Amino acid sequence: MRQSKSIKNADIVLGDDWIAPQTVSSSEVRAKRARRGLISINRSPLARKIVTFNLLALIILVSGVLYLNPFRDSLVAQREIGLVAEAELIADVMEALLPDDGAFSLITNDGLNTAKLLASLDLQKGAEVYVFDRNENIVATIVGKARAEQDQIEGLQHGGRKTIITDFLNSIFEGLSGLLAPSMLPVANFDSEKKLRSLIGGTLMGKTQVLTALDENGSTIFSVATPIMQNGRAVGAVAMSSAAGEIDALVLSEREQVLQMFVIAILVSIGLSLVLASTIANPLSDLAAAAEVGRDRNSRKVSPGRVRIPDLSARPDEIGRLSGALRGMVSALYDRIDANEQFAADVAHEIKNPLASLRSAVGTLRIAKRDDQRSRLLDVIEHDVRRLDRLVSDISNASRLDSELVKEEEETFDLTHMMTNINDYLGAEAKGKGIEFISDLPSHPIEIQGLEARLAQVFVNLISNAISFCEEGDAIRVWARKRENRVLVVVEDTGPGIPEQSLTKIFNRFYTSRPVGQFGDNSGLGLAISKQIVEAHGGVIWAENIRPTDADIMSEPLGARFVVGIPV
Repeated sequence: MRQSKSIKNADIVLGDDWIAPQTVSSSEVRAKRARRGLISINRSPLARKIVTFNLLALIILVSGVLYLNPFRDSLVAQREIGLVAEAELIADVMEALLPDDGAFSLITNDGLNTAKLLASLDLQKGAEVYVFDRNENIVATIVGKARAEQDQIEGLQHGGRKTIITDFLNSIFEGLSGLLAPSMLPVANFDSEKKLRSLIGGTLMGKTQVLTALDENGSTIFSVATPIMQNGRAVGAVAMSSAAGEIDALVLSEREQVLQMFVIAILVSIGLSLVLASTIANPLSDLAAAAEVGRDRNSRKVSPGRVRIPDLSARPDEIGRLSGALRGMVSALYDRIDANEQFAADVAHEIKNPLASLRSAVGTLRIAKRDDQRSRLLDVIEHDVRRLDRLVSDISNASRLDSELVKEEEETFDLTHMMTNINDYLGAEAKGKGIEFISDLPSHPIEIQGLEARLAQVFVNLISNAISFCEEGDAIRVWARKRENRVLVVVEDTGPGIPEQSLTKIFNRFYTSRPVGQFGDNSGLGLAISKQIVEAHGGVIWAENIRPTDADIMSEPLGARFVVGIPV
């Protein structure tokens, strides 16, 4: 042990896997796992589906946020309100400078220098202000210019946040938005004066007018016109348009943040999806690979190694349940294969004995000269033929038993009534041989769930065996009792008992231990079939000797006892 070296990638072999710890199947599974790696999307459709559906959900969410665009609508409403307030403020200043009464004309600057007033305004770069008189003539106009660096207001600077990823995704979004939801706003060569003049007619009637449009570059421009009132009468109008694209710049900045979070969320979602896929797809792939290694690629040759399903039963999820179920199924399948192989070997062995006897008897019959010799040989032949017929019938019944137990429907029946009928029938046979038959059954019904005919076959077999081993003067007792969770049915006799070496073999197929005079009368399948039927009902059956005292296990048995326990 001290000189032993550690081995990498070795398996811990427990339970049924100890049969072949280094089989071909396990090495093939490890080879496929090594080729696959930790995460392999190109080899796993399930992993691709997990990643795709997670990304689709994220894309739909972000696309919905960008398509509904709530921050843009909020910014537009705020900018329109702000522009209206600016225009009304300019109009209020001009109203305050107008004379209280008397004739007044804006075009002649009587009492009010409109151009000088507009020149004193500190407008945002690109904003335009027009003043119209009552005849819709332009009195004065001004365009906002960029502020000097020393005049910048601290805290109001908005630096650009553009990135390559943002510009690329934004261009895609704009293209899709143009196809799916084209804007209802007019797009044309934007003429500020013309757009503002179109608002003056309604403004001179005393109402503030608002217009939103797009210029030739697709930038949003807001236009507002508000009246200049004197003594309750509109004497002119102040029209103002915002700088082109100021809202678009703010929207782009907000959209940039959403897209940046979207890119980060995509990377995180892909990473988490791959981890999730590795914990689901990879174990399932191992289970599938282990189930497929029983055949080669062209499905013509079967692998010589046993199929070993990976043990994932420690996982507290459905994959752990699936692994445990597959391991149990494969183990049961191999047990059934081994049992069938053993059964076929036992059948061949059991049939060879009477066939050898028949062949010997037939060969001897050819050279026998005396009639008494021929008569004895014919008796041997007849006995062997009956033995073969009984053997073939019992083998046929045993081979069909598994499928019939699965196909037949269980029903609720009265065990007491069934045992009473069996005791009445077989009790008469026992009494005919001079055997005392005692039936000790409860007076009340005992209802159980199962196959009545199959369980009746078990008790008929046990009682018939007891009758065959008993002689005149012996006794047989059949009794039943109901316990908390099961019913016990016991068949006892005062026959020779069971040899100690046979207690562990008595339920094996084709095993029989009978007197010489009864050789060939039984196939040795009766108790094996009985055990199979009882275990199919979830019960137990065992045999033991009846002794005068439990303290002396070597004392001569007083008889045999067979106990059947059936759950209720």
